[in-house]
Amino acid sequence: MAGAGLFFSTCVTAHILLLLLFNQRPTFAEQVVLLDTTTEESLEWTRYPYGPQASTPGWVEESFTNFDKGINWRSYVVCDVAYNNVNNWLWTPFIERGPANRMYIEIKFTTRDCSLFPGNALSCKETFSLLYYEFDAATKEPPPWEPDSYKLIGRIAAGEGRFNTNTEVIINTEVKSIPVTKKGVYFAFRDQGACISILAIKVYYISCPEVSVNFAHFPKTPTGREVALIEQAKGTCVAHAVKIEQPTFLCKGDGKWYLPAGGCHCKPGFQADSEKQQCNQCPIGRFKHEPGSNQCEPCPAHSKAPDYGFTECRCDSGYYRAPDDPKKMPCTQPPSAPQNLTVNFVDQSTVILSWNSPHLLGGRLDTTYRVVCDSCSSGVKYIPTNTETFNDTKITITDLNAVTTYRFQVFAENGVSQLVGKSEYVDITVTTEASVPNLVSNVRITSVKSTELSISWDAPVADIAGDSDLVERYEEPLFLVRCYPHTNDASNATVIETSDLSATIKGLKPGTEYAFQVRAKTTRGWGEYTPVVYKKTPHAMGLDYVGDEDNMQVRIIAGAIVAVVVLLVIIIIMTVLFLRSRASDECNKKQPSDCDTLEYRNGEVGVAGAGAGGAGGASSRSYVDPHTYEDPNQAVREFAREIDAGYITIEAIIGGGEFGDVCRGKLKLPPDGRSEIDVAIKTLKPGSADKARNDFLTEASIMGQFEHPNVIFLQGVVTKSNPVMIITEFMENGSLDTFLRANDGKFQVLQLVGMLRGIASGMQYLAEMNYVHRDLAARNVLVNAALVCKIADFGLSREIESATEGAYTTRGGKIPVRWTAPEAIAFRKFTSASDVWSMGIVCWEVMSYGERPYWNWSNQDVIKSIEKGYRLPAPMDCPEAIYQLMLDCWQKERTHRPTFANLTQTLDKLIRSPDTLRKIAQNRGTNPLAPDAVDLTQLTSVNEWLSSIKMSRYAESFERAGVTTLEAAARVTVQELTALGITLVGHQKKIMNSVTALRAQMSATSQGFLV
Repeated sequence: MAGAGLFFSTCVTAHILLLLLFNQRPTFAEQVVLLDTTTEESLEWTRYPYGPQASTPGWVEESFTNFDKGINWRSYVVCDVAYNNVNNWLWTPFIERGPANRMYIEIKFTTRDCSLFPGNALSCKETFSLLYYEFDAATKEPPPWEPDSYKLIGRIAAGEGRFNTNTEVIINTEVKSIPVTKKGVYFAFRDQGACISILAIKVYYISCPEVSVNFAHFPKTPTGREVALIEQAKGTCVAHAVKIEQPTFLCKGDGKWYLPAGGCHCKPGFQADSEKQQCNQCPIGRFKHEPGSNQCEPCPAHSKAPDYGFTECRCDSGYYRAPDDPKKMPCTQPPSAPQNLTVNFVDQSTVILSWNSPHLLGGRLDTTYRVVCDSCSSGVKYIPTNTETFNDTKITITDLNAVTTYRFQVFAENGVSQLVGKSEYVDITVTTEASVPNLVSNVRITSVKSTELSISWDAPVADIAGDSDLVERYEEPLFLVRCYPHTNDASNATVIETSDLSATIKGLKPGTEYAFQVRAKTTRGWGEYTPVVYKKTPHAMGLDYVGDEDNMQVRIIAGAIVAVVVLLVIIIIMTVLFLRSRASDECNKKQPSDCDTLEYRNGEVGVAGAGAGGAGGASSRSYVDPHTYEDPNQAVREFAREIDAGYITIEAIIGGGEFGDVCRGKLKLPPDGRSEIDVAIKTLKPGSADKARNDFLTEASIMGQFEHPNVIFLQGVVTKSNPVMIITEFMENGSLDTFLRANDGKFQVLQLVGMLRGIASGMQYLAEMNYVHRDLAARNVLVNAALVCKIADFGLSREIESATEGAYTTRGGKIPVRWTAPEAIAFRKFTSASDVWSMGIVCWEVMSYGERPYWNWSNQDVIKSIEKGYRLPAPMDCPEAIYQLMLDCWQKERTHRPTFANLTQTLDKLIRSPDTLRKIAQNRGTNPLAPDAVDLTQLTSVNEWLSSIKMSRYAESFERAGVTTLEAAARVTVQELTALGITLVGHQKKIMNSVTALRAQMSATSQGFLV
């Protein structure tokens, strides 16, 4: 416990910048060295004071040698401890920054203990100052050395120890960094009475190394001006690759690449080498026919690739590949001729041919056949009907002339036959037989129903020669008279076969007249059809073949039956409604828990009782308000894990909270205590009042009840030793609003929507646990290294106390007006619906990259505007679908707003269908109170204008380019912004939008602006 207190004290006194630069120095990042004194034989840096006018020895150049470690460096030493008012300056040569956005300086030095100079040290110190001065050009004159010209980086002290004459020399190492925008920098070292040796200086910048990912090449990319700033790099396809989607890679502040997107594929004829990230030509004998990451394949059978880089193998002589054949399919040949062509049947008008498949199919499975008849007339019919291409090895030819000789050719073809220009065939000659007279008589109707008819006929009699033909079967063509009675339409006939002297035809249409014919088949062939017999089927209510009076009686009976059925259905419905009404009355008399109701969830019907808690099935437990506990410590013990302070190492302060400092540290994981994870540590100020301690522990009790990927995770608490701590997971990128502002315009819309989906999912989980956050805003959402957003800061949150209204009445306190729903502002009642309103504001913050909602309006203006129906306009480049979701969240009636489950589902659909995000929203309406966010007519200078749109960082760039008046600013173009060094797309759009407004107001004002 004493160790934890010591670490905490170190955390309070440590400099935040030192933490970021020292503890997060890149491991795999590339250092580009701009100055390294360990490689130089002589330094000869500028010093002050120096020369005869100097009142103290000042800085002296000498060598530092350590043979044991192989060190022989040129260094500077100063030890003017015996003088008063010491002011010794030493500065480096001008160091050009090149492409660097942030420069690092590493100092190796020693410090002597002031105790070595008892009585002689008039102004002994153990620290020195590190300063810098940015300049746009190197000069022959020494740089200015006055203190006012330099910016202080920090005071440097020995972190690892000092030495005296009785101890070994201890070399201290300190690393600092600065953002740079001008051409170069002078670094200065100021001594005011210390005895120190600056042994080695290294100045460098960090860059994400040159790399190839997804077959796209990304150049060496310097990190951003700030440690938390992310630089987006666009890649170019490696040689012999084509772009599938624009390759992008994000360069973090630690010099590491992450979140690659897009990429390239190797061209046809080239295969991917994933390890070397290059596209190599397909070797001889292999090919690749489409772009992609797949490897070259061996040439299929009967083909070859005689050289490198083939996209398609060439077919061997006598083999072919059809245009529609896959490139990996073997080359093939046409089939040989069909085999064993025979005649299966012949009569006076019909021939049936059959054959066997060709002996050689050519290596294909798409063999088809084609029949050609030399003497057939146009009236001849074929079954199958398409004689050009069919797959069957049998064909029926009908309607031939009797006693006629025909020659039939059967061709075998496949997909490459046309490439060859000829097809193999086999032929046969067939002569049809003589006609057969009609053999059937006395065709008659024996039964009629609305949908079927039965007919019968007499057996055939002997023919003219007195011989009786053996009848094999009968055929009854069924004709449908379409327009008039007695009209034959044989082409639409239904044909059935039977060996009996009767047949029944089913599936007929009521009230329709049909025609019937019968013919017989003998050993000599088919006879002629009998004369047509007509019969009309009765209507739907008709039954058997009966008289008109009976038919009418049947219709009356059928109508009565229908009426009875309808009456019974009505009685049943009335009975069910009566029984349900009685059940509802009984249910209302019971306790709510006794009456289950049917709910429809996610497309399924289930039973939900009062105990469901409104969780919607997503959470197995409900939130418990810690304020219901008399002793807050009891709530903490129930919902949070106690952690021994010895497992915690506090490293540095990274911020401040309501109760104390927020630090970054390490947590050793039990049981072995060897594994460590990064954690965030909230501390309680020593000496805090009991109420502050109780509120602090209450927040831990709230967080301890949640476990969701998009809600900050509580590791545990320290309550049994001081300081009291809350330990949570560490979120590398900090708060969402700050992170977005630092990376304005650098993310794809799909990535921003993914962030919103995570926030909505976390809020859905909280809502389903009957929990209202009350302070949902981008500042209370944290972002980790993988861009996962998590809900945090539960200081204002409370439980939903009313099961029916889901409302919470506050006990007072401040309300974040810009994020709060109107009913919560007016009546101080909070629900999950008011959190949905806040979610809409968070959507606006995300899509505008951290812009402040309602800009610089006062809270009263915000409240009045919302009451009059004003809603925030769509952010720049915001998709229409996302802005519509915002407007849904801002419905005045809270019951009209979507739930968080609805929002999560909607965002999921948008992510799965990115095309729905292409349409950009148009701003709708203006503020009813009429003031714009910035009144451009009141501006008097370019600096004021840039400050009003938060682009003051570019003031010097505008001044250097001669853009010193608002009239000149109104004429600026995008190309000129790029020339000024303003290359961020988001910043360009923001400035150009304001330039457009500037032009409009200047043209509307007769006197213009003050120049």
